[in-house]
Amino acid sequence: MNSMTLESVADLAPADDKKADKAAYENNKLHKRLCRLVGQAIGDFNMIEDGDKVMVCLSGGKDSYALLDILMTLRERAPIHFDIVAVNLDQKQPNFPADILPAYLEKLGVAFHIENQDTYSIVKRLIPEGKTTCSLCSRLRRGILYRVADELGCNKIALGHHRDDILETFFLNMFFGGKLKGMPAKLVSDDGKHMVIRPLAYVKEADTERYAEVKGFPIIPCDLCGSQENLQRKQIKAMLRGWEKTHPGRVENVFSSLSTVVPSHLQDRDLFGFVDLKTDGVANPLGDIAFDEEPCSTPASNTISLTQL
Repeated sequence: MNSMTLESVADLAPADDKKADKAAYENNKLHKRLCRLVGQAIGDFNMIEDGDKVMVCLSGGKDSYALLDILMTLRERAPIHFDIVAVNLDQKQPNFPADILPAYLEKLGVAFHIENQDTYSIVKRLIPEGKTTCSLCSRLRRGILYRVADELGCNKIALGHHRDDILETFFLNMFFGGKLKGMPAKLVSDDGKHMVIRPLAYVKEADTERYAEVKGFPIIPCDLCGSQENLQRKQIKAMLRGWEKTHPGRVENVFSSLSTVVPSHLQDRDLFGFVDLKTDGVANPLGDIAFDEEPCSTPASNTISLTQL
């Protein structure tokens, strides 16, 4: 019996090894993809330059962990020198495990700073029970992080927003704010003093989710907003994930459109000079012929009703 058991184990070993090798291969491929996409975004928008000191805002969520991890990898490979300091804002939420991040960052060997500010009490005092807390929480957090960046001498502030966050913000502004406005990969802050960058701009949330599993990041949930199940952003997220399943390629096309804007075919009079527009007899490739292009013609078999949106 014992010999048969050993033989059975021996028979299974090669299959297990192959499974482990395949998993390692896929994990390595994921890491390479993340490094490539983050590097591409940094290059496209000139996010990080030689001599920069980058403050990586670490919330304890999967995205900011992934951001820090990938930036540390790229720092080792980059032809330029830049410094990284990880910053966490401890908002004094109930049951927040204050020891997890310091222990993780010390083990990682990265410079870090924990900022203690009780924004939780402010939000709970000012926002009625059941109402969305994200807006006020975000404003308070942003102001504090700008101050900390100044104190630490950081000239860049890196946030962990990914491609899905950018698309969700675009649709939120369109559906509920009446604006074609997204979440840019790079921008100057409201006070004009800080450069905010989003190196994960090209990264799908599904990839940060998988990467967090692979790396075993010590995820810390947000008790302040995590229980608000009916947020508009969550509805938009569900819409986008539904599109991913039922209409492959649609989400990629929408994201691509954010980088392919044709002002003459919108209606913003400040963005394009419609009032002074005159004919000049010169052919225009972006004129009304643009409406004859194939992408605008939908085959009957792929016709989508408004209810599907």
